[in-house]
Amino acid sequence: MSRFSSRVERISISGIREVFEAAGEDAINLGLGQPDFPTPNHAREAAIEAIQSGATDAYTSNKGTQSLRDAIAAKHDRDNDFSVDPDDVIATAGGSEALHIAIEAHVEAGEEVVYPDPGFVSYEALTHLAGGEPKPVDLREDLTMAPDAVEDAITDETALFVVNSPANPTGAVQSEDDMREFARIADRHDVLCLSDEVYEPFVFDGEHHSPADFTDSGNVAVVNACSKAYSMTGWRLGWVSASTERIERMLRVHQYVQACASAPAQYAAEAALSGPQGRVEEMRSAFETRRDVVLEGLEGMGLDVPTPEGAFYAMPRVPDGWVDEVIDRGVVVVPGEAFGEGGAGHARISYATDVETLKEALEVMRGATAAVR
Repeated sequence: MSRFSSRVERISISGIREVFEAAGEDAINLGLGQPDFPTPNHAREAAIEAIQSGATDAYTSNKGTQSLRDAIAAKHDRDNDFSVDPDDVIATAGGSEALHIAIEAHVEAGEEVVYPDPGFVSYEALTHLAGGEPKPVDLREDLTMAPDAVEDAITDETALFVVNSPANPTGAVQSEDDMREFARIADRHDVLCLSDEVYEPFVFDGEHHSPADFTDSGNVAVVNACSKAYSMTGWRLGWVSASTERIERMLRVHQYVQACASAPAQYAAEAALSGPQGRVEEMRSAFETRRDVVLEGLEGMGLDVPTPEGAFYAMPRVPDGWVDEVIDRGVVVVPGEAFGEGGAGHARISYATDVETLKEALEVMRGATAAVR
């Protein structure tokens, strides 16, 4: 058999997937990063209408339809403290592809990518695929990423650093001051700040801020998606916005790996972004209620849990053997080390499921906690 590239040999199947496959069929799954709400009807209907009219039978523009990019720009005007030109947006196959093309377009072989540890599993893997060198940064006690730790990690070989708020796997939300500092660091060192904002709507305490709020230098690129905000994970529709020069380079990667995002998904996303936003607030409120149930339950077991201020994850500090014991008892949680060395001694719990199921799972965790202490 022929040899494989060293880049692909440096990555492996996600540890999250390994946990799923090891769990029993009847297990309660608190490992899945997917909202349990349906996609809004008006988004579904828009896709159906586009399919029936034949509008989805052909390629769209590489960047995505003009009307979708206009809707993305309008969303940023409505919800954020920065604006984007619709021409400086690429619609992608989910936020995952947006991260991929951004890293591919900016990282030379051997260059460093700085990112949070624990952090989303794709950051390290996509760095390896681009031929770069991962440079994880330990988090604070509250699981946020300190700007000074990022600045200390930057060298002449650094191509970019990743900011993720609200964060997967921690649920942490970076402060306005932190985001201002990240923008300053990007400008001072002339490196790209890649801001992953896929969980943007789900902030429970305070407000969402982006590094893009605090600079117009072109050193910040923002990744977002409909996946979490509108419960559209299966539609695979995200986007990246950045300066014209950066978008042009990312487009060179996108046009060869994807050509364009799925046309039906583009029409659904346009409707989701432009239509009624009540479902987003409904989800945010439900996740906050679930967060409080999970926090109360975990703290009642004597576990130390940094309060997640957003997304739909909690990341308690757990005793040795806790994750295996919980899984053996029929509840899927993900070991913290699946998200980097900094996750050791933690577990990630997704509360993207109903309150009654969460209470049932917490009782199982209570028994597991007692068993390993």
